[in-house]
Amino acid sequence: MPKNFIITIDGFSSCGKSTLAKQLARELGFVYIDSGAMYRAITLYFLRNHIDWTNKDMVNEALKDIQLHFQYNDKLEQSEMFLNGENVEYVIRDLVVAEKVSEVAAIPEVRTFAVYQQQLMGRKANTIMDGRDIGTTVFPNADLKIFMTADISVRVERRFKEMFEKNPNVTIEEVKANLEMRDYIDSNREVSPLRRAADAILLDNTHITTDEQLDFALNLYKDKVIELEMASGK
Repeated sequence: MPKNFIITIDGFSSCGKSTLAKQLARELGFVYIDSGAMYRAITLYFLRNHIDWTNKDMVNEALKDIQLHFQYNDKLEQSEMFLNGENVEYVIRDLVVAEKVSEVAAIPEVRTFAVYQQQLMGRKANTIMDGRDIGTTVFPNADLKIFMTADISVRVERRFKEMFEKNPNVTIEEVKANLEMRDYIDSNREVSPLRRAADAILLDNTHITTDEQLDFALNLYKDKVIELEMASGK
């Protein structure tokens, strides 16, 4: 197996990418990096500091003041997103951030900033990273690539349940509109649009459980390890 085995999981919003990535990371002992959390944290910073993200100069200046890192929470057994030393793991999940993150993530300067940091993180250890362009842009030579999808109705229901726990006033219509908007922006942005890499394996989890999708991914990993060992003559 390569020194740094990299698994990428791309796909549409609310397809369960982070759920699968966290499951795999625990099973395999890999580092999990939530690339979406990084874009959400940048969006949060822009909103808090009234950054006009249509202004390239303002964006570049703002990015100089942003420091992002993940810190593992032993109690919760998960990595959490820190923005300039502040734990923002839960704040960045608010609908206010969700409504703007696709716009911010589409900015070329923001993507360059985030991709560079993601690539640095992936070089340090066996890594699982999920997002929109991880297998196509961040790690085009990843050892295993998975592309996730699910019916929009299922995705809306999943996202609504998640949002309702934090904000009982949110409506399912708001959630559906937000997902459709994010799908469009993610798929049509000029830089690194959401698309399935040619060598990514499709995983449609509309009608399967989280345990079933984990088994599917683990089998893919085992097959890939065998393939790499055979290729290296072991």
